[in-house]
Amino acid sequence: MGATFCQKVVQESESRLHSGRLANNLGLKWLNRLVVGKFPLASKNRMRLPIPAGWGMIVLTSMTVTALVLGARQLGWLQLSELAAYDLMVRLRPNQEPDPRLLIVTITEADIKRMQQWPMTDQVIAQLLANLQRHQPRAIGLDLFRNISHPPGTKELAAEFKKDNVIAISYIGNSEDETIAPPPGIPEERIGFSDILTDPDGAVRRNLFFAYDGKKDALSFSFQLALTYLDADKIHPEINQNTKEVYFRQVTFKKLQSDNGGYQTIKTGNYQILLNYRSSDKIAREVTLSQVLDGEIKPEWVKDKIVMIGAKAPSLKDLFYTPYRAIEGKNRKMSGIVIHAQMVSQILSAVLDNRPLFWFWPKSAEILWIAGWSLLGGILGWRINNPLVLMIGEIVIVGILLGTTFFLFINSGWIPVIAPSLGLIISGSLAISYQVQQARGQQQIVMKLLGQQTSPEIAAALWNNRDRLLNSGILPGQRLTATIILTDLKGFSTISEKSSPEWAMKWLNQYLGIMTEEVCNHHGIVNKFTGDGLLAIFGVPIPRTTEAEVAADAQQAVNCALAMGKQLKELNRQWQQQGLPMMEMRVGIFTGPVMVGSLGGKDRLEYGVIGDSVNTASRLESYDKERQVDTCRILIGKETLVYLEGKFLVEFWGSLGLKGKERPVDVYRVLGHARD
Repeated sequence: MGATFCQKVVQESESRLHSGRLANNLGLKWLNRLVVGKFPLASKNRMRLPIPAGWGMIVLTSMTVTALVLGARQLGWLQLSELAAYDLMVRLRPNQEPDPRLLIVTITEADIKRMQQWPMTDQVIAQLLANLQRHQPRAIGLDLFRNISHPPGTKELAAEFKKDNVIAISYIGNSEDETIAPPPGIPEERIGFSDILTDPDGAVRRNLFFAYDGKKDALSFSFQLALTYLDADKIHPEINQNTKEVYFRQVTFKKLQSDNGGYQTIKTGNYQILLNYRSSDKIAREVTLSQVLDGEIKPEWVKDKIVMIGAKAPSLKDLFYTPYRAIEGKNRKMSGIVIHAQMVSQILSAVLDNRPLFWFWPKSAEILWIAGWSLLGGILGWRINNPLVLMIGEIVIVGILLGTTFFLFINSGWIPVIAPSLGLIISGSLAISYQVQQARGQQQIVMKLLGQQTSPEIAAALWNNRDRLLNSGILPGQRLTATIILTDLKGFSTISEKSSPEWAMKWLNQYLGIMTEEVCNHHGIVNKFTGDGLLAIFGVPIPRTTEAEVAADAQQAVNCALAMGKQLKELNRQWQQQGLPMMEMRVGIFTGPVMVGSLGGKDRLEYGVIGDSVNTASRLESYDKERQVDTCRILIGKETLVYLEGKFLVEFWGSLGLKGKERPVDVYRVLGHARD
């Protein structure tokens, strides 16, 4: 019947860095555009961007990664990893009970010692077959090469081979030199080749049904045994004339394709399916050759069964790697006869027990599967700007991916797992890496811009609190307590009238540059330049929440003013040597509540500081301009004095009525540090 059946067989940026314009002085307009507008990924408010902008980058990243992963997969670079994942899932799923239709007779090292020779004589094999035939097996499969006689007992063995339920083996090999003929005199329908396919990593995962032996289509040893068993139940194979695939009743054994599941580079010229292992340990009841010869087996173990005889002794080297190789940390191999039993059991279980055969997604579905996980990774990477959070998220989602894949696997579906995992991880990693790189570049630019006019600490505070400070594209108004410094040069207007604009600009830049540096050194912010003076603030933009912090700002402001005075004296010394006029400076300092935030429109914003405290500082600076008692006159209000904690020498100038003030202000002149 096998020979008749054989005759029927036919053998896939836009760069985000923009150069912003520095807004008035502090550069917060630029920072605002940088974080919220030009670089949406640096801010939690980026979700407010129009969807196409964000999704465009997500899709671009995901598509690129998908293409790279698919390319690597097509080249076979992921095949070994996919096979390792397959093996892991095979090991994790529960074993099935031993197949009751099979009995395995093994030849062990003890059996070889007993017989004192290998190969064993024809007489031993004949006696083995005769003892089994007494108990009426449906089929006996002898997985031993007997193409050469080993007397005595050759005639007896030939007689046993004539019985129509005995299946012998041949070997096709890869060339004529490797071919091993079957025992002489056995008809073709009772011969099956014992060749076992191995994958590129040496493991057995495929069940070969039939192959061309150079002359004809030959059936495999395991397929012949299954056909013999099913024939007794009047179940016969058929060929689908459209697909040329084998089916029994309603069960179709679909041919394995070279790109099914995790495969990409295997050869599938002959008819083969994915081997669905039944168990890692005991596929069926096992007895030894000696037990059969000594009559130590029960008839019910043999009656109406498939009895398979083969070597299990390690010295005979009929051992193969399987997906179970890593069980219990051992480099385990499975004997050839047990692998053949796995193959027979798979066929019988599919036909008689409705055990599912492995199924695979079409190529298009696998591409969508990989692309979907890459897209999810891209979404995570672009929407999460914290690498640690992203890593945790990816671990969780990869766990979901693995769980989904394993669920499908235990339901006989093998779909790619490594490729989508790589797509997810690479897409997320690329996105977060791009964001980190962008954020670093943005921070360097912003810190450089802000650092020109404020202290590094304030610049860092602005950057670290950018998400809270920037809301809806502007810095929201905020009430806080700050110390204000206003400076002005006495008589500069008169001097500039007598000088060229070029000289005045150069001279003024030298002066303002040094004064600005002192503000930064004392952790203040230069809010604006007022011609030959400046407005500096201590205590913004991060609100001070304690009296100690407000006091520290007031003391820094006074220290800054004293340092400005020292710098002006040094500048006067240099100017005097150059024959230039010397200058005197007035400073007004006041501590009190102010409102800070963005002023202006979307095209021009300024970090504004408004409130009576600013006006008071201005009035202190301009009070009685002719009363210049020192190179640098520093006047403060009582509201600042209360925070100085006796660290500075002051003199009381009186309770003065300042311009524009309804109530008098207690005014003090700072003389220096208390320790001086």
